[in-house]
This record gives sequence, structure tokens and C-alpha cells, in this order.
Amino acid sequence: MKYCNTNKLSIRKIDKSMAKKMVVKYHYSHLWTKCSVALGLFYDTGREHSFFDESEEKLIGVIVYGDPIGRNSGASIAEGLERDQVFELTRLYIHDGYGSNIESWFISQSFVWLKNNFSHILALISYASPMEGHVGTIYQATNWLYQGNSLRWNDGWLFKFEEDGRWIHGRTIFPHYKTNDPQEIRKKVTSAFWVKKELRKHRYVYILAGRKGKKKILNNLKHPIFPYPKTSDIETTEEVRLEPIQ
Repeated sequence: MKYCNTNKLSIRKIDKSMAKKMVVKYHYSHLWTKCSVALGLFYDTGREHSFFDESEEKLIGVIVYGDPIGRNSGASIAEGLERDQVFELTRLYIHDGYGSNIESWFISQSFVWLKNNFSHILALISYASPMEGHVGTIYQATNWLYQGNSLRWNDGWLFKFEEDGRWIHGRTIFPHYKTNDPQEIRKKVTSAFWVKKELRKHRYVYILAGRKGKKKILNNLKHPIFPYPKTSDIETTEEVRLEPIQ
């Protein structure tokens, strides 16, 4: 197993436009998201820069933190925790080939950066989507708290309009059809499409606060902590082909 050479890695804040370009091009979602701060992961190539008297660096990854969805997102973690004291980890991407533990290293280093630069952020929240085959393995490796998959309402539909096409979330198609009800969409299309139920996302929480603050948050957690889920626990949902209603 090849581990990353952390001596060649560094992180720093990058422009949102730079982060967006990488996320849209390489992240599996190919979608941008809410961003309060974006951190880039840089790799020292060992070569001298062509124009500057310094080592050449290559941007190989990005992690994005944003304001969490919902005005009660802080209170949903612990009593007394305000929304502006919480960030959501919304995107993480790293190019392959730089070591098996690089994601956990990057996330851990982002914790340090946030503590030093956003000291008012006391907790983080993130979600892992089983629809993408994810149960939050990287969060488990970096010691997040797991709070199950029943706290965030996302019992909706996924759609695709070509048999071999990509699944699209109902929120994405709503502006086009003015609905994400499969039966109503049948009245608006001229050819068959496919739907399947969206699996509920796994919720993870990480406490950034110092010792006393962390103890207070842990003592006031709104929801219980559960054992980590396994990839083998991922359920499947049935695909249904729907014909248009003329």
C-alpha cells in the first residue's frame, strides 16, 4: 500500500473560482455548491519553477466548506450551537495517484486550518450519499461522529431520461418541469423515462471546539451516536420505467 508523502503536501486557501473549476470538472457530481471557504491541496513536484526561484507546485485537490442548509442546523447538532458556528463539508476531490491516506490527511489538515483561521466555527457536518455507493468511509477514518441516516429528509425521486443516462435529482429537474412528481412529469414528456427512490444520506458531525467547548457540545448532542455503517449495508432501490401520459 502506497502512503502519501506528506512532506510534499501543503494546503492553503484558494479562490472560489479555482475551486469551482476543479469541482465541476472532476468531482463525481460535476456540480458547484455553497462555498464559504475553499482550501487547495498542493503537491511539490520537486522541479524548479520556470519563472520563479522556488519549487513548482501542482494543485491536486480541493475541499469546500459552506454554510449548512437550514437555519436550525446548529441546534440540530447541539443545544446552544448557532448556525453561524457550523460549516458543512460540501465537496472533496483529490486526483488519484498520490497515496492511499491522502484524503484523511487533507481533511485532518483542514481541521487545523479552520481552527487557526475560523475559530468561531465549533462544529462541522457532512453527508454521505449511498446512491453514489458512499457510507462515509473517509469520515470514519477521520473520527467523525455518525448520527444515522434518518435525520435529513430526502425521501425523493431520482430521474433519468435515457436508459443509459445519468441519474438526476428531483430538485435539479424542478425548474424545467415545475414539479418533481413522477406522475405529473408523465404528462409533460413525450418519451419514457426512469425513476427510483433516493436513499437517505448518512449524517456525520465533527466537533472542532476546544476541550471545554467540545465537552459541552457532546453533553448536549440532540441526536444519538451510532456505530459506523458498512458498504455492505447499502440498500438498493428498484428502477421503474414510466411511459408518458398523452
